[in-house]
Amino acid sequence: MSQKTVLVTGVAGFIGSNLAERLLAEGHRVIGIDNLAYGVEEQIPAATEFHRLDILDKAIYPLFEPGCVVFHLAAKNCIADCQADPFETAQINVLGSVNVFEAARRAGATKVVYAESSSVYEGSSVLPTPESELAPRGFYACSKAAEMLFAEAYQRYTSLPLTALRYFGVYGPRQDYRRSIPPVMSAFISKLLRGERPTIYGTGEKKRDFVYVDDVNDFHLQCMTDVRTHGRTFNLGYGRPYSVNEIFQRVAALLGSNIQPEYKPDLEGEAQTTHADISAARAIGWSPKVDLDEGLRRSIDYVKSETTTPA
Repeated sequence: MSQKTVLVTGVAGFIGSNLAERLLAEGHRVIGIDNLAYGVEEQIPAATEFHRLDILDKAIYPLFEPGCVVFHLAAKNCIADCQADPFETAQINVLGSVNVFEAARRAGATKVVYAESSSVYEGSSVLPTPESELAPRGFYACSKAAEMLFAEAYQRYTSLPLTALRYFGVYGPRQDYRRSIPPVMSAFISKLLRGERPTIYGTGEKKRDFVYVDDVNDFHLQCMTDVRTHGRTFNLGYGRPYSVNEIFQRVAALLGSNIQPEYKPDLEGEAQTTHADISAARAIGWSPKVDLDEGLRRSIDYVKSETTTPA
């Protein structure tokens, strides 16, 4: 792949920082945008040309260059926070995305790859779920569905190619274990390493389809040049769901911990089960390679390197 200029929004976040690191390793120039509301500046790879800006600000426009590839990953994506503040959720996830699409269009970008979400399937009973099944319910999911409609309009009325990626449970190094309600993988690992009881919301029988971040980035890189991805939407998951209880048991076993979780009332706005139909991505040559146990081992090694365990 020839060297390209790539702009990444949300570059200080979990997926964005991992993607920037991968792009730099492949020899690409990376321009990063993040307002650091959710991201961590220390996670941004040093060679990234970083700009602390909000995606709602038109000051981002000069950073988009003719011929660049754009990965739009910035979002308000904690479901509990989105349920608590639907107005800000719509501002960031809808208006912010439109601002990014418009900046890319005006600059003459060659491609925009943007993050949708498997949350748009939360009201669907079809499992595994194909890309055609739309059933958003919560405020986060609705904001992502609205973002999708604007992206489709850009695809329809402009020459800007867009690709939508519906991530399922992406996990791995740099996943934000510092959030008020962290994702289950990093929450379980960090709590058990500190000798504390992790929290499970509900019965723990909700099932999630988890996919390792390196596998997701394989598809990101493919999207940069593969014209078969233009104007399309792809699910990115592993293709197999695990219950939250199962994840906890595997993490505890890998850490040799006998600590038991604490169960609290269920969170609103979450699907009971997510299970990705990944046949569309498989049809153009992608498949996940990192299985759950290997991904958990890598995640544990990362959290260990970032935290101090009890003596």
